[in-house]
Amino acid sequence: MYPHRVLGSASLLVLGSALSLTPSNATAQTALPAVTVEAPRAATGRPAARKPAIRASARTQARPPSANPAPSASLTAGITPSVARALLYQAPNGQTETTIDRSQFDNRPSFSVADVLRESPGISVKQGNGPRDIGISIRGSNARNGFAIRNLVIFDDGFPVTQPDGLSRSDLIDPKAYGAIDVIRGPSSALFGNYATGGALNFRTRPGRTIDGVEYGVDGGSFGYLNNYLAAGKQVGNFEYSLFASDARGDGFIQNSWFNTQTVNFLGTLQATPDDRFTVKFINNNLDTRLPLRYTLDQFYQNPFQQGCATGGAAAVARGCATVLLNNNGFNTAAGTDRETALQAGLGRNDRRTIVGGRWEHDFDNTTTWRNQFVFDDRNISQPTGATSAIGDFPSYNYMSDITKRGEIFGLESTTYFGAFYNTLTASSDSRHVMPGGNARLGLLQSNTWSDTTNYGIRAREELKLTPQLTAIAGIGWETTHLKGINTAYNYGTSPVPNPTITPTTADRQFQNTAPELALLYKLNPEWLFRARVATGYGTPQVNNLFVLSDGTPGNNTQLQTQKNLGYDLGFDWTPNSVLKFSATGFYEFFRNELVSQATRTAGVSYTFNAPRSEHRGVELAADWKFYPGWRFTAAYTYLDQYYTEYTEDIRSQGAGGTVFSFNRAGNKIPGISPHELTARLGYEQMWGPLAGLGAFVEVQWKDSFYMDNANLQKAPGYELVNLNVHYNTDLVSDYFKSLSMYVEVRNVFDRTYVASANNIGNTVTAGVQGLSTTGSIYAGSPRAFIAGMKLAFK
Repeated sequence: MYPHRVLGSASLLVLGSALSLTPSNATAQTALPAVTVEAPRAATGRPAARKPAIRASARTQARPPSANPAPSASLTAGITPSVARALLYQAPNGQTETTIDRSQFDNRPSFSVADVLRESPGISVKQGNGPRDIGISIRGSNARNGFAIRNLVIFDDGFPVTQPDGLSRSDLIDPKAYGAIDVIRGPSSALFGNYATGGALNFRTRPGRTIDGVEYGVDGGSFGYLNNYLAAGKQVGNFEYSLFASDARGDGFIQNSWFNTQTVNFLGTLQATPDDRFTVKFINNNLDTRLPLRYTLDQFYQNPFQQGCATGGAAAVARGCATVLLNNNGFNTAAGTDRETALQAGLGRNDRRTIVGGRWEHDFDNTTTWRNQFVFDDRNISQPTGATSAIGDFPSYNYMSDITKRGEIFGLESTTYFGAFYNTLTASSDSRHVMPGGNARLGLLQSNTWSDTTNYGIRAREELKLTPQLTAIAGIGWETTHLKGINTAYNYGTSPVPNPTITPTTADRQFQNTAPELALLYKLNPEWLFRARVATGYGTPQVNNLFVLSDGTPGNNTQLQTQKNLGYDLGFDWTPNSVLKFSATGFYEFFRNELVSQATRTAGVSYTFNAPRSEHRGVELAADWKFYPGWRFTAAYTYLDQYYTEYTEDIRSQGAGGTVFSFNRAGNKIPGISPHELTARLGYEQMWGPLAGLGAFVEVQWKDSFYMDNANLQKAPGYELVNLNVHYNTDLVSDYFKSLSMYVEVRNVFDRTYVASANNIGNTVTAGVQGLSTTGSIYAGSPRAFIAGMKLAFK
């Protein structure tokens, strides 16, 4: 399920320390993170231990047991369940975590992760560069980055989908494929390694036995949206599989934002012997989309959806249309320039992502499980998103191995974990000039970046049940990261045949990081669980960060340091009865050399810098209350207060040979961080009578305004959205059909115009006075939209 659960290639290294412990048959609630987070396994007849409901603050009540037939006696006869393995299929104890259950998003048109992750406190989302490209933040972790997902680690059924350079993208995530999502909040590098300064996510696909057949569904609605999807799954003897495939397309609600994307996600597990399990994972996503340019705040107010922006020039600017300046000759300004809109230039993305993984798990006995995992992950991109186009192939390899043993230490129940890992990514990518003429016509090479990123290390973790009520968890991770790269910049002369001046910039950086973690869990009684945790995180820069200057041009930025954070969590989970769950967590995190990105004057290019010291603090609340039969209220609230405590920013005044001015940012809010976010839902499900299966809910989303720049001169406006949903589920009496689900949803009922994404922007200096960069930063959110869907399950 999580990285530490699937660690490493050095298989022989992990067989040491844990094997000497005396086994115990006691069943405690302590558990180490696992390689996989499938629902309790039925393929061997040995169900995993269920996580106590008291820790699942955002979780709904479990569904009734499946009516699937039990596995054959020939498979399960005489097998003693592995206590170690059973415990490994729980979320890791000591973490601040929430699990989002499928019942919270199954009856709605969940197009992207933004539709479902809001159910967890601590989560913030913003629109990225594509239909399902969502910037995901845990406690604001990714809010300070310009694109994609950083500062948290993501898994799919325990297989990493964060590449070794720390980059994740959510294009390949179709929420309809998943049964649950685990959200791990706070610094977590002891378990998840590099880049886990904000935490981790694990997406769990639906087990094949719960699908038990084939499902076909379709969603359609406003702005030409249509999504056809298929889910198939089965458990046949000692083999279980689940397959999901979808085809989604639409015109988009912003000009030049049509899209066409296909996703396939497969998980298969074979119980080869009573002690050996083999799991295969395959994910593939193809994305073809056009992209609008980001807006300044003034342009957003003038023309939020970029309507009428078919042509560029001064007229387009007057209408509030974003434009990009392109070189007529495709390499410099000698032959003049042309200002074009995104539609004119044909900006967009044409990407493919393919992930293939395999895992072998072996039980030495009923207390000890050993796992080995390999993942190949290839990200192939062609992204003319502005004045330049990024083109490259990024293949990566990830090896993990770990061993977990349940036993006793000094008579105390114990779970011991030890793992090792190695991952690497080597790639060569080009940045080419985009020329006028449409269809993202490419000019000459602007720069080439060769990069090599390697991470390797070990992790250990111990859980001790000190008393029946008190559990202590201690963990530590050590990791070496090696970044090597060469950026070759090409500057062309003015002759008809360009003769470039080639300027290489090299980087060869090695970072060593250690991350300890301590946690205490005190279960006062079945109603109250108290949590205390202190943990560390670290995240190295990416190779590409080392070669971009503050103006967006290639150059030497190789002085960047590793960002580190130390965090304290204190919270409780209260479950007084089966109808009420409430969770509260307060946290305080101290950052050193925080990596912050901001947009540059070059469209689509971000600049990264270190802020020496900063502090993050906040509160996370979650409630799930079934206050009357059929009625349910859920809420997830996050308060964030994040600011610089030591950071002096140097800004050069505009014009040739400008003066450098220094500004003390201590006390300023970190841009991109909304102080208040709330998602609340009130729903009703008819549980009996002729209308049984009919339900509805009203949902409110609130995001407070936030600063967009380091000087705190400009704020992105906050917003409140209201969504309405009506749905109907019914079983079917048929030889071929099992059930039918239908739903209709109105999003943004009051048609609010709001900012769905605002990247950080830089500050300028004119005559010693600070100002704001005119860089595009903003994407508008969807206006009122109507979406209807249905799903038919076959036997």
